[in-house]
Amino acid sequence: MNILEVNRLSIAFGGLKAVDNFNIEIKKGQLYGLIGPNGAGKTTVFNLLTGVYKPDAGIIMLDGVNVAGKRTISICQAGIARTFQNIRLFTEMSVLDNVKVGLHNHHRYGIATGLFRLPGYFRAEKEMDERAMELLKVFDMEQYFDYKAANLPYGQQRKLEIARALATEPKLLLLDEPAAGMNPNETTELMEMIRFVRDTFDMTILLIEHDMKLVSGICEALTVLNFGQVLCQGETAEVLNDPEVIKAYLGE
Repeated sequence: MNILEVNRLSIAFGGLKAVDNFNIEIKKGQLYGLIGPNGAGKTTVFNLLTGVYKPDAGIIMLDGVNVAGKRTISICQAGIARTFQNIRLFTEMSVLDNVKVGLHNHHRYGIATGLFRLPGYFRAEKEMDERAMELLKVFDMEQYFDYKAANLPYGQQRKLEIARALATEPKLLLLDEPAAGMNPNETTELMEMIRFVRDTFDMTILLIEHDMKLVSGICEALTVLNFGQVLCQGETAEVLNDPEVIKAYLGE
């Protein structure tokens, strides 16, 4: 069963077609990679999938529902969460509160309840505290719950960003260059963590990545973008050995 089906997705900025007739199908539980040279349109695809940009054409079927053109918050509530190449945390907030931000998809109370500290406020906050700590324990980060996010080491900040995304209870998790800025040991740990997240949360993951060791090590299938168009799609080993992919991306 496909969790994501994208057909003829397109967007242009002025006269430049950043993404042109993009198609992809991702099965539930799959680890899928989106690769290509810098400027190929990969992050633009992520921005289209998450509602940052509205497509000029095309459909985005998430678990049978078309979310193309919807607001970012609506798409998040429908089940797509993401991380960013440049980590975007609430740096002055605690680690616990960063995770709790993601929980507001499913735990909420009215303005009056929060303003006057009615019983519903304390009940919801207690539930969110407990759920946030559960997620932090999954990533062995519960001991940092009261740290400022800015004070965490780089690798822990990556974990926190993923934990916050998982707090929204997504059906599809988008990872934008998760290995950016990591050394080889950190990249190996990241590979293990991505597999762990997929298996523990029964998650479907689509990732953008330039590190071919990571891509070949965990991705079950790939789509290669070049100049906004799909160059090649298929199983990872087959795609990475395609002559056109080698010529356009990996280098002759």
